[in-house]
Amino acid sequence: MRTIHLLLVSALLLLTSCTKTSFVKTSGSQFILDGKPYYYIGTNAWYLPILASDGAGGDHQRLTRELDALDQMGVRNVRVLVGADGVPTARKVQPVLQTAPGIYNDTLLVGLDRLMTELEKRGMKAVLYLNNSWSWSGGYAAYLRWSGTFEEEPVDSMNWVKWCAAAAHFAQDPEAHRLFLCHVERMVSRRNTITGRPYAEDPTIMAWQIGNEPRAFSDASKEPFAQWVAETAALIKRLDHNHLVSVGSEGTVGCEQDKDLYERLHADPNIDYLTAHIWPQNWGWVERGKVATKEQDSLMQQQLEAVNNETEAYIRIHTDLARTLNKPLVIEEFGYPRDANQFSHQASTCARDIYYRFMFQHVIDSKKASDVLAGVNFWGWNGEARARHLWWEPYDPYMADPAQEEQGLYGVFDSDSTCLIIREAVSALDSSE
Repeated sequence: MRTIHLLLVSALLLLTSCTKTSFVKTSGSQFILDGKPYYYIGTNAWYLPILASDGAGGDHQRLTRELDALDQMGVRNVRVLVGADGVPTARKVQPVLQTAPGIYNDTLLVGLDRLMTELEKRGMKAVLYLNNSWSWSGGYAAYLRWSGTFEEEPVDSMNWVKWCAAAAHFAQDPEAHRLFLCHVERMVSRRNTITGRPYAEDPTIMAWQIGNEPRAFSDASKEPFAQWVAETAALIKRLDHNHLVSVGSEGTVGCEQDKDLYERLHADPNIDYLTAHIWPQNWGWVERGKVATKEQDSLMQQQLEAVNNETEAYIRIHTDLARTLNKPLVIEEFGYPRDANQFSHQASTCARDIYYRFMFQHVIDSKKASDVLAGVNFWGWNGEARARHLWWEPYDPYMADPAQEEQGLYGVFDSDSTCLIIREAVSALDSSE
């Protein structure tokens, strides 16, 4: 018995030593992990806490396979949605975490706990975002309904002008802010029910993020928006001294093209690093429906040249600001559609693969130069999921493409040639000095 006991203790100590990790910190314009500069290639997989849950949508075996697949490619940084808010709808993530103010689906909370333990086993890091300006997970829309501003949740599939007018209320709604800050306090103060460790003491978390692409949505909302961001960041830092805090901004595009507003948000001492997102097709840099196929090489090259020029200029704006503020920058979302805007996992990805190489090279070069661009997260990881419908229906397999978008639009399937591009880029990043 003594021998067995000693073997068990030794195995436990070995496991602990293998999975022990430290917090990501900043030193000037660099991330630091375990005493060394931390540069990374990561992904977006908002749905992982649902897979980790025991309820509807839960699939522990798929969770294990997806995390193992990412780990084997060297992708060890994932950006994850804490959970959806509000009333379930056809174009919203289901199941919902916070069904009413302060009322939570405990099964999903335990799913988030389990996800943290699975990430820790693999030495992976998570960025956890707490809100969403878009209605695919509730976010602004849910809080505006709960505050009484709207009788029903507005949706971002309505016309753009109407959506902006509706969403702009969030920045100016004190009751919506109060309800959201209660949610922030609840999540940041949570204790993991599996490990018994407070989230504030879990180095698996790289950063808390205020929201996914938070925007003011109008000039009149800019000032209250900036105040809300500052108040939220200060609250997180009061609750948790160990973790980084970020806004989740798209960059100047997410600040009504107001560079000064973006700089103000990220100059806040409670905001540890800058973020930017890049969506060439959504922003009109490449015309929807005109993404070339392999057979149209000249057209594909022409479009990519234009897209790359726009991308280069956008990155330069934000790297310049990061140097000014002496903080790291992460391009935590970027996406490019499959050839000819096909959605099937069988469609080719020639143009996207070229664009991914282009994006990854920026962080590789930045690491070599000890520069400010410290990470990129592609959007996103579809993994082994395969679309059952063009638009997500409960409970189709979860993909990075949220319920409001065509399934397969931007996500990377495990059968895509893009996986090789990712693996090669991670290897080049890891070996670069």
